[in-house]
Amino acid sequence: MNEHDWLAEQFEAHRTHLKAVAYQMLGSLSEADDAVQEAWLKLSRADTSAVENLGGWLTTVVGRVCLDMLRSRTSRREEPLGVHMPDPVISGADGIDPEHEALLADSVGLALLVVLDTLAPAERLAFVLHDMFAVPFDEIAPIVGRTPAAARQLASRARRRVQGAAPVPDADLTRQREVVGAFLTAARGGDFEALVAVLDPDVVVRSDGGPLRPGSLVRGAAAVAGQALTFARFAQVAQLALLNGAAGVVAASAGQPISVMAFTVRRGKIVAIDILTDPERLRRLDLTVLDN
Repeated sequence: MNEHDWLAEQFEAHRTHLKAVAYQMLGSLSEADDAVQEAWLKLSRADTSAVENLGGWLTTVVGRVCLDMLRSRTSRREEPLGVHMPDPVISGADGIDPEHEALLADSVGLALLVVLDTLAPAERLAFVLHDMFAVPFDEIAPIVGRTPAAARQLASRARRRVQGAAPVPDADLTRQREVVGAFLTAARGGDFEALVAVLDPDVVVRSDGGPLRPGSLVRGAAAVAGQALTFARFAQVAQLALLNGAAGVVAASAGQPISVMAFTVRRGKIVAIDILTDPERLRRLDLTVLDN
């Protein structure tokens, strides 16, 4: 085996891990694939004779590529970003697809990814690499052009933001399904009181309709329950699924998805609902796992 073939083999062994890093950095499955491909191009051109830990080296390369992509994304943004739902990782209701398990390390729910989208690029990188993938700050520091102590501060700031805005969901998936099922039943019946009963008083609903339909944000159980008729339209054609490992639903009509709804359930109440209705992004989702 020549050196190129050996590197290709080693890279493939790390590909799943690298995509997990990129997905949590970018919140986009397609951009994560692009970042991993860019890492391969960098590897194929690099002199790795002095690299002792290829997996660690590749992780930092992917981190650097993602940081550049995040900075480019920020610089292109002429107006403040509205509500944006990251790409969901969809699995059947009975369990996470084996190919998706590595993407969801540390239970990276959509609510957490929404919060990560609000962080500065360097903060997101420091938090994701250190807190989710245990990369030492000594290795993070040169990526962000800071000292290890400054990199630690970046991760600390990000951690405070995440802890304050991304509630940790209940671990009991069966209980999650029961709560989401109760929500769907109430929505189908237009039952305002039953909807309020399954919602946390401070529930937040974020809806991403894409560039042509600006996203919206609604807070409070009464305001959310007041959207019962809107929810009913989706609930009638909803199918239970797992979205990033948590209970959610995919609504489809005539075989085409019309919405994806991710729920964050905490202490038996729904504390967040993230909805994707952007037709262009919905068309790109892989829903074949729901047919199994």
